[in-house]
Amino acid sequence: MISQHIAQQLNQQFNNESYSAYFYLSMSAHSDFIGLKGFASWFMAKYHEETTHAMKIYKYILDQGAAVRLLAVAQPPSDFASPLAMLEETLRHEQSVTRRINELVDMAVSEKDHATHIFLQWFVTEQIEEEATVSEVINKVKLIGDRGDGLFMIDNQLGQKAAALAKTALSTPTSGGS
Repeated sequence: MISQHIAQQLNQQFNNESYSAYFYLSMSAHSDFIGLKGFASWFMAKYHEETTHAMKIYKYILDQGAAVRLLAVAQPPSDFASPLAMLEETLRHEQSVTRRINELVDMAVSEKDHATHIFLQWFVTEQIEEEATVSEVINKVKLIGDRGDGLFMIDNQLGQKAAALAKTALSTPTSGGS
């Protein structure tokens, strides 16, 4: 059983993860619109990943005997100045998610909620990977500058990464019972 305060904060994080999914879906749509199919696939994979994160929280809230409260999801941005601007906004977004996860961990520790503390460790580790991956792509885009051939190569690489992520997602069993 979790406290009402922790349940409320986890419901807010469910909303934050749902926003993250919309955020990446918007970037996928924009990338597809401007002809960057690899970027579009990569952002779509991130959309699916964020939906999975939200559902982990959803299930945890219910497993802990608390109610899930669905909140309105804010509209994400839909226009971006450049692929680099999209990626830099992605990194800022992931850093804000990391801060929020860390705040949740702090709350769980202060309330001596060991189950929630353990549950959140997966998200802590996930955020390290998220920020590192986006930083790596940003560095590559900065290296190529305005060169179209370089952007074409990165677009292809992101498409391949998205395909690998999709394959991994299909082969990874989901946790839990009902």
